[in-house]
Amino acid sequence: MSQSQILLEVGTNELELVEFYIDEPDGYRGYYGINVSKVVEISRSQPVTAMPQMPHPSVLGAFPFRDGRIVPLIDISKFLNKGGVSSEDPRIIITEFNRTHTAFLVSGVTRIHRISWKQVEAPTPLLLEISGGSITAVVRLEGRVVFVLDAEAIVATMNPALSVKMNDDIGQITPDQKYHILHADDSVSIRRLVSDLLKKEGRFDVTQANDGEEAWKILQQYKARAEEANAPITNFVQGVISDIEMPNLDGLTLCRYIKEDHLLKQLPVAMFSSLISNSLAHKCESVGADAQFAKPDLQGISDKMYELIKAGPKITQ
Repeated sequence: MSQSQILLEVGTNELELVEFYIDEPDGYRGYYGINVSKVVEISRSQPVTAMPQMPHPSVLGAFPFRDGRIVPLIDISKFLNKGGVSSEDPRIIITEFNRTHTAFLVSGVTRIHRISWKQVEAPTPLLLEISGGSITAVVRLEGRVVFVLDAEAIVATMNPALSVKMNDDIGQITPDQKYHILHADDSVSIRRLVSDLLKKEGRFDVTQANDGEEAWKILQQYKARAEEANAPITNFVQGVISDIEMPNLDGLTLCRYIKEDHLLKQLPVAMFSSLISNSLAHKCESVGADAQFAKPDLQGISDKMYELIKAGPKITQ
């Protein structure tokens, strides 16, 4: 199954999940999901070559993929402490996010579900603790609970270089003017990192929202204040940084709402997501995003937002 066959129309506040399952030794079958936008291919199991200094017991090795890439294979069952995949006919889900490829071995793949982001529930603190932070959301489908895998967190466990972090050498900048941006992300840790970076640099003041729906409500408040004062929206907020994967209202739909609004469309919008890749950049462009960055590039998104704001409002018809 190629990625070109499973791309979802953007700006509809919907997502598609690949549902897969893990068969545990006691006979229990657990159901999990991963965003289709991260899936490059689903294939049958294949031989792997052991890697030197395996970073984690769940890494089975690596195998060659397209263009000479060597892709590591992670046994999700082992990572989740479920004993390891023992299926006679397992599947490999090959993914791309944060500009890197990773493969996950699972017992089997069920189907693809198209759902609204409003159906996506945040995991409880207890579930986060039990799963070791490897579950990012919960969806109830056809009478069963599907746990949405936090693939980024799993890969960051294997390779800390791929986790989002702030460079130690970032110094404070003395700007000619401070700018106010709105940042939307459902991850507490990402919101904290972005806030810490912006505060340390000194170029921005930041208001943060837990998801796209909250961000849209905040923007409506700024818009109402601007209209009441007969003032430009940029008197109240100068730019927006948004994640893509968020419950209630996803970032692509939020961007589309902004760019379709007669007043808010002046604001530069930068998408900051693990989904950003060359093959998916057109999704951001199609809803009018002004910039797109993969999540490890925390400094890049700050520099680009400053550049966009300094360039002045982008007026579209």
